[in-house]
Amino acid sequence: MAANQPVARTMWRLYEPIHAITYFAPETRAATDALGLRGGWMSYFGCRAAPLGPASAALVTALFYNFHPAMVARAVPDVWGYASPDRLLTARLQAADEAMRRIFGAVIGSDSVAEAATLARTAAETTDNAGRPMGAANAALPWPDQPHLVLWQATTVLREHRGDGHVAALLTAGLGPLDAHVSFSAVRSDWSAAAVRTYRHWSEQDWAESEDGLRERGWLDEHGRATATGLHGRANVEQLTDRLAERPWLELGTVWTRRLAELLRPLTTAVFAAGTLPVPNPWGLAPPDD
Repeated sequence: MAANQPVARTMWRLYEPIHAITYFAPETRAATDALGLRGGWMSYFGCRAAPLGPASAALVTALFYNFHPAMVARAVPDVWGYASPDRLLTARLQAADEAMRRIFGAVIGSDSVAEAATLARTAAETTDNAGRPMGAANAALPWPDQPHLVLWQATTVLREHRGDGHVAALLTAGLGPLDAHVSFSAVRSDWSAAAVRTYRHWSEQDWAESEDGLRERGWLDEHGRATATGLHGRANVEQLTDRLAERPWLELGTVWTRRLAELLRPLTTAVFAAGTLPVPNPWGLAPPDD
């Protein structure tokens, strides 16, 4: 485990890239294109929201939290007219299977992947999903048979459970969807405001208004950089996020959590080595040894 880093954060940095294969691997886009979906964002919103059933744009906007509502509305609910949630669940699992086989090669059938799958599933099945709709929706799905897909689904449950907690932490800090981006960008050196605006479809005016509000709170200086108050506020958000995500690792126990981290490390490294997850990325993730 990384020194001076909460176990929940260490584990997130290892399992998130495995889950994120779904959003960045070309196999997912190919699978959703075959179903008739239009574009990468319809693919993203459809695949991620599918566990919820045929959700409305308002529901997806609320739960995903940080996308501009108009961006979501361009894909949802139209996506359900191209493919039902059940078909998208099948498509995303098949795409994960193909992508993982390509990325991990012969390792896919190894004892280490099977062990990682067992431990990750054990952790995922201990998640406390009350008040966590995305975590609960994914936890309710049936488990696949193949170990590498069990691993993928377990990482999906764990990251959505953590994501629900992160939204709770943002709300506790009084940070709305765009405030979350603006305050996060202000403390990062590898992810520009322009990149975030483009990625989540917020306008320059939207961004400027959020900056003004955060300046009034003392979070930003006149140049849009984080003040001491802003740095402290963001640190509190991350600390609460970690605290709300710690239960699976407390339940799994120190010995088995360390073992899972050991097993995940080469797999996560392979995801980055394959170029599947770009660096920089919206989460600030990097290969495990960086």
